[in-house]
Amino acid sequence: MSERRVTTVVIGAGQAGLAMSRELSARSIDHLVLEKGGIGDAWRSARWDSLKLLTPNWANGLPGAPYEGSDRQGFIAVDEFVTALERYAARIAAPVETGVDLRQVLHGEEGFALDTSIGPVHCQTLVVASGGCAKPVVPVLAKALPAPIVQTTPAAYKTPSDLPEGGVLVVGASASGVQIARELHASGRPVTLAVGNHVRLPRHYRGRDIEWWLQAIGALDERFDEIDDIERARRTPSPQIVGGPDPVDLPGLQAAGIEIVGRLAAIRDDQALFSGALAHACQSADLKLTRLYDRIDDWVVENGSESSARPDRLAPMRVPKAPRLTLDLVSGEIASVVWATGFRPDHGFLQGLPVFDRRGMLAHHGGVVTGIRGLYALGLPFLRRRRSLQISGAGPDARDLAEHLEKRLHHREAA
Repeated sequence: MSERRVTTVVIGAGQAGLAMSRELSARSIDHLVLEKGGIGDAWRSARWDSLKLLTPNWANGLPGAPYEGSDRQGFIAVDEFVTALERYAARIAAPVETGVDLRQVLHGEEGFALDTSIGPVHCQTLVVASGGCAKPVVPVLAKALPAPIVQTTPAAYKTPSDLPEGGVLVVGASASGVQIARELHASGRPVTLAVGNHVRLPRHYRGRDIEWWLQAIGALDERFDEIDDIERARRTPSPQIVGGPDPVDLPGLQAAGIEIVGRLAAIRDDQALFSGALAHACQSADLKLTRLYDRIDDWVVENGSESSARPDRLAPMRVPKAPRLTLDLVSGEIASVVWATGFRPDHGFLQGLPVFDRRGMLAHHGGVVTGIRGLYALGLPFLRRRRSLQISGAGPDARDLAEHLEKRLHHREAA
């Protein structure tokens, strides 16, 4: 196959990649968007069937295409959002090539050489927008699980019928963990939820969706260069929230009959061993939630909005007096384990390039990758703003990085 040459290649055709395509087109920068599956593939293939977007419809507009439907406060299903992405790609005439396997990226004086299943592609600048949740993180201790126990992750799990009858241990209490735990419990399975550090968030406060408040107080637009410890902020767990009007938090799960235990610390001699720090983790989450409530209340006073609905704060988590510390994994009590222990990006095609930090993560400064000029990243946690990983964060981040990319290209032309 002959080599294709374009100024810029964008890897990934989700909301971040499409937002960047729109920005590049607006700047008359010729480009190509490469996607391993279909448009919105990560949404399509790595989510469970009942999942709805965690943000209300009004907050899910794409650049140049705000939400214009009648159900502003509703929450759409993932397949509906994929359809919206497909329509958006057609609307902006994004030059997307789907079903492309990207094997390796090499870098030289003239730019980037991509080895792909559609042949070699060369570009001066490269934007990696393949997302921050491409690969589920499964801890090493998973190897110690007794063989009969079925293991899965939120990326592979689709519906309760995927799992055998019997008890389920869900490890991890961020957004995915609490939602899957609730769904499995509703299917009639006994569920034990192992809880570590987590972020507690109400669906509503003072009569408004929490997303409205986070935007009003400016929390979602806090920038990466304004945060004291940005690496820690980027590792913050996703909040315990669900795409719907009802809350999904630990007290509610506990009241429904789900057993809450501490962080899974080890598996030894066919026993799951849980941390005794459950109370500390819950107290820490409640403290952070209280700070958020206080910040919203201060905003209400400062902006003369005292007429807002009265504060309706969630009660602090009531931790069991003696939470279970061990669980026999061969007694038959547990038939399956769901590892809801987070995700990480898949940047394997960049292996061999000096672009990774000591943890194996892409090293960047607000999306400008360090180590190689002309390489950019999009769609990662707190990339440039706290909202970076949200749908609404794709446009602002893409605009900023497209400006940087355009200046670099002009600098090269002038050199």
